[in-house]
Amino acid sequence: MNTTQMENKYQLPTYHKFPLVINKGKGAYVFDEKGDKYLDFYGGHAVALIGHCHPKVVKAVTKQLNKLIFYSNVVYNDQRAQVAKALVNLAPNAFSSVFFCNSGTEANETALKLAKKYTGKDEVISFEGSFHGRTVGALSVTGSDKYKKNVGNLLSSVKFAKLGDIKSVEKIITPNTAAIIVEAIQSIAGVNVADPTFYKELKKLAKTNGTVLIYDEVQTGLGRCGKMFFGELVGCMPDMITMAKGIAGGLPAGAVLVSEKIAKSVENGDQGCTFGGGPVVCSAILATLDVIKKEKLWEKAEKYGNKLKDKISQFPRVLGICGEGLLLGIKLEVPAKNIQAKLLAKYVITGTSDNPNVLRIMPPLTITGKEVSIFLNELNQALKD
Repeated sequence: MNTTQMENKYQLPTYHKFPLVINKGKGAYVFDEKGDKYLDFYGGHAVALIGHCHPKVVKAVTKQLNKLIFYSNVVYNDQRAQVAKALVNLAPNAFSSVFFCNSGTEANETALKLAKKYTGKDEVISFEGSFHGRTVGALSVTGSDKYKKNVGNLLSSVKFAKLGDIKSVEKIITPNTAAIIVEAIQSIAGVNVADPTFYKELKKLAKTNGTVLIYDEVQTGLGRCGKMFFGELVGCMPDMITMAKGIAGGLPAGAVLVSEKIAKSVENGDQGCTFGGGPVVCSAILATLDVIKKEKLWEKAEKYGNKLKDKISQFPRVLGICGEGLLLGIKLEVPAKNIQAKLLAKYVITGTSDNPNVLRIMPPLTITGKEVSIFLNELNQALKD
């Protein structure tokens, strides 16, 4: 029984998979069991933020593995203390504390829970097309019905507005609205993003109604959007930011940045996460943040994102390009899955979306000009064939 057969037999079949067995990664490349090299412009769902197996992350994790693998939050730990300080200092002055967990879903669940506790309210506003996770709470605020099929009743206190349409939010906000949660850039929906004015109006509306504003930055955070955080891009910071994906260089981790006013309402026992903020994961986060800061990767994301937009917009069968930095959606005249398959045959990995005509690219922020050129050449050829 080979690897593919073994996984198909024993793993719950919840994922549609590429026909690849990936056993190794380095930088912007991954390698299959035959040793063939693939340029990864998908990044394993945007996780490979600083590339695969970055040497600084590997070194930090190896060192920590030999020191202390785990102890929970009932004790203090040097790695956790340092990374908490680093994340708070990395963010604008709007945030004073951080909560650690294991995933973006957990981060979003935590933010919603804290918002309800802080406000004493119950209702939540989210947006059509958004994705916030697959647990019951996170799924309840996810704005796509395809993920909710056959799972029974979800939270009833959630309403959905249209991204970019502030009037649609004004129509459904009430004195009982605890939180507005917005996926900064709706990635899986087709890389949808609103005009900066919308986010400012959303902040003003939330403040007027005593409602907490949450940015889901699971994919956009830590430089991918061309700024360290999406709020800096649109000139408007929320009350909480949720993060995950590439925060720990590929290890499972999530975090919630919390404003001081909300942090003051949190008491012992309000939230917990056994493995959140474990020493090994924290060592990986520290190393990842160090790479991002020293190499100013948000600037690289902006530079190469602009180059990709400029070049791709001139390719055949391209209707437009959406997104920011290195989270981009290429709108095509043809089904994206057809172009994805052609690229995969040329050893380039990309993603699709819920919009069948949008091809998604989320490469590591550490990509080189040469790797960008390789991708552009292969994409251009795939679109011409």
